[in-house]
Amino acid sequence: MNIVETPPKMLAPDLLGRFVAIVGEKNAITDRDAQAPYLTEPRDMFRGTSPVVLRPGSVAEVAAILKLATESATAIVPQGGNTGLVGGQIPQHGEIVLALNRLDRVREVDPVSNTMTCEAGVTLLRAREAAAEVDRLYPQLLPSEGSCTIGGNLSTNAGGTAALAYGIARSHALGIEVVLPDGRVLNALNKLKKDNTGYDLRDLFIGAEGTLGVITAAVLRLVPRPRSIETAFVGVPSAHAALDLFGLANERATGTVTSFELMLRLGIELVLRHGAGCRDLLPQPHPWYVLIELSSQARSGLRAVLEEILAEGLERRLVQDATIAESLDQTKMFWRVREMFGEVQRHEGGSIKHDVSVPVAAVPDFIAEADAAVAKLIPAARPLSFGHLGDGNIHYNVAQPVGADKAEFLSHWNEVNAAVFAVVAKHGGSISAEHGIGVMKRDLLPKVKDPVAYDLMRTLKRALDPQGILNPGKVL
Repeated sequence: MNIVETPPKMLAPDLLGRFVAIVGEKNAITDRDAQAPYLTEPRDMFRGTSPVVLRPGSVAEVAAILKLATESATAIVPQGGNTGLVGGQIPQHGEIVLALNRLDRVREVDPVSNTMTCEAGVTLLRAREAAAEVDRLYPQLLPSEGSCTIGGNLSTNAGGTAALAYGIARSHALGIEVVLPDGRVLNALNKLKKDNTGYDLRDLFIGAEGTLGVITAAVLRLVPRPRSIETAFVGVPSAHAALDLFGLANERATGTVTSFELMLRLGIELVLRHGAGCRDLLPQPHPWYVLIELSSQARSGLRAVLEEILAEGLERRLVQDATIAESLDQTKMFWRVREMFGEVQRHEGGSIKHDVSVPVAAVPDFIAEADAAVAKLIPAARPLSFGHLGDGNIHYNVAQPVGADKAEFLSHWNEVNAAVFAVVAKHGGSISAEHGIGVMKRDLLPKVKDPVAYDLMRTLKRALDPQGILNPGKVL
């Protein structure tokens, strides 16, 4: 399902020159080949065109660009690390790309207040490193940490593998700095935990995917670094058993369950087939697996808690086999197997992907019912479920039948979507858990969103961006 939109809009030479002058010629990319990294996304499902990619190096330059864009009615697509999976960061209609990766300063780290102020282009990895330098943890964790950016994470309200314990991107931001479409700068870089001075404008822009304003910096919440971490890779007989094991873990390790990831055996097999250096982590195959991670401020005792959970799981037949990491390298291998699930699917042909959430208690039934619905449409298709069982966020992917024609399989994209989303709706879930709406789910949004909420979203868009210059055609 590749979406290729219209050719680049031809800007008048004098107007193009004015945009280029704001950032300087070396930070304005007009060559098509040099623009390529900004015009496609990780799955190559969306491709765009742009007259120029602008790379501002300051908030003042971002403000000047947006002010000129409003004056000239020129559309702008903000872009962070370009790791998004729903097309929100790609210029679908020949817009100017506003690439923010030069805004890459960590402005302040305050371990006493447990805050850190980062510009939008700081990578997640760099933010985590800056926190670690003062013995703190920035708790967002994504496989793309080396390339995704703080601005992009906040704009899409990204989730990740630690959301169970620490929340999603919105949970980590105390304050933000935003450039509005008319060029004004909203300075809400607040380190306060208590501030009841009117509307909380911060949350208007977090998760708005760059349609209301451009986030240029944020004050991020830090937490103490855990003193002990224990990780286990567990084979379980079913998704229902995994859910029961999650309940047991929460009872026995209250407040210390950091991650609880669910994986189908098919995914393990694909990782073993296509993931270099990966191996089966248990002696025998199992229908399902979970990756459990506990973390604590206590320096000892956590391993005994994890062993107790697994022992009781074995006794209750929730666990078939398990191994606990004995070293940092082994822990990394556990996580590598889990994080390779998304990457290895491309080697199996077409994949129809869904990033959905349902109530945690409904996850096993959702998977079973979605599998049945897909089987009715494409009997030989291979459903592949994995994700964050602890917060109900499941990546429900459907791999093409072995030996099938990829294009023919992907032609069923909308039918499969409709079947899966019907099951999501039945269980009171969401069609987008952590990847956003972008282009991919834009036309579905009014069908699933409360009509009053959808109308309010459109009202906010008109109020803040009356000319529609910011990320047009995305979300709404």
